[in-house]
Amino acid sequence: MSNSPYQFAVVGGGIIGLATAKALLEKYPGSSLLLIEKENSLAYHQTGHNSGVIHSGLYYKPGSFKARLSVEGAREMKEFCQTHHVACRITGKVVVATNEKEIPLLLQLHQRGLANGVAGLELIGPDQLKELEPHAKGVQALKVPGTGIVDYKEVCLKMAELIQKTGGCLQTNTKLFSAARQDNLWVLRTDKGDFRANYLVNCGGLHSDRVARACGLSPRMKIIPFRGEYYSLKPEAESLVKNLIYPVPNPLFPFLGVHFTNMIHGGVEAGPNAVLAYKREGYGKFSFNLMDALETFTYPGFWIMAFKYGGNGLHEIYRSLFKTAFVKALQKLVPDIEGKDLVTGGSGVRAQALDPGGALLDDFKFLEAENALHVLNAPSPAATASLPIGREIAQKVSLS
Repeated sequence: MSNSPYQFAVVGGGIIGLATAKALLEKYPGSSLLLIEKENSLAYHQTGHNSGVIHSGLYYKPGSFKARLSVEGAREMKEFCQTHHVACRITGKVVVATNEKEIPLLLQLHQRGLANGVAGLELIGPDQLKELEPHAKGVQALKVPGTGIVDYKEVCLKMAELIQKTGGCLQTNTKLFSAARQDNLWVLRTDKGDFRANYLVNCGGLHSDRVARACGLSPRMKIIPFRGEYYSLKPEAESLVKNLIYPVPNPLFPFLGVHFTNMIHGGVEAGPNAVLAYKREGYGKFSFNLMDALETFTYPGFWIMAFKYGGNGLHEIYRSLFKTAFVKALQKLVPDIEGKDLVTGGSGVRAQALDPGGALLDDFKFLEAENALHVLNAPSPAATASLPIGREIAQKVSLS
């Protein structure tokens, strides 16, 4: 066991853990802080597989954490990148109604964006859409000029540098087994020995519920992993997409639908879909972990959710297995896209929190305990909103 206790211990080296560590050291300058990450590098899972979009705050329920923090976060992320010379580009995007039935939903999205304070929103017709995206097709669209793109791994590396400069200790290759209160301190038992801390913050992402349980809590939720799969446009087809093209999302389903994203380092991604993953870190179509799968299928809330969203889920699986179905979905936005234009791209796994009643938790969820705070749900736009999320967490933390 290390001799001197840390004032703070942060579990998880993704963008939320790093933003939290940064905010804690800003609030309590000179304090001692340890961040542990089980992988051999930071930003390895959700953050490192992120599409790199700086979201504007368009989609989220007014008054929610997501709405407030995403608008703040988008502004702060752009400022952070400019200050620290991280590559970032403001591209704008269009959300496209491909038929008349989608127009009322598009109008609702416009009103929601206005309520959230998203700047510069503009409803445009087919002719204006063609000026912005010559190959896109729709009956109406919403222009969102503030959307940008960035490499969130690079953002994390810069955050890590700032944390270390202000005295924080970052330790990778360190897996947490359990944590318990002892002599008014947290004792973190890891594969690299025991560490003590006055205050513990759980930013475990895909394993946030397990970390909470390892700390002796029983959170009334479960992380259910969903894999998002991408295709990439071949170089000769990249001219079909100028910036970002999104569909009007299904308001009853918590995913945005397949879309086109220009990447900060070049190239265009198409996707993702959203299929149930049988492994919390399962990036391949056939990735499987028995314990992860059993946790999902023995959780009552999963079956309630499956009954509610079964049709959507089967469609996502079909689109995952058959490229022609994926292409057909993309052609609704850009009719000129053909199967030969696409090659298999990357994938990511989203930590979707689910409650016992089968409800997909849509907003950020924090659980406070004795000298501890657990971030149990940090869905998209968590990367965009990471800086104010970290500050929000730090405001909840007191050393008294």
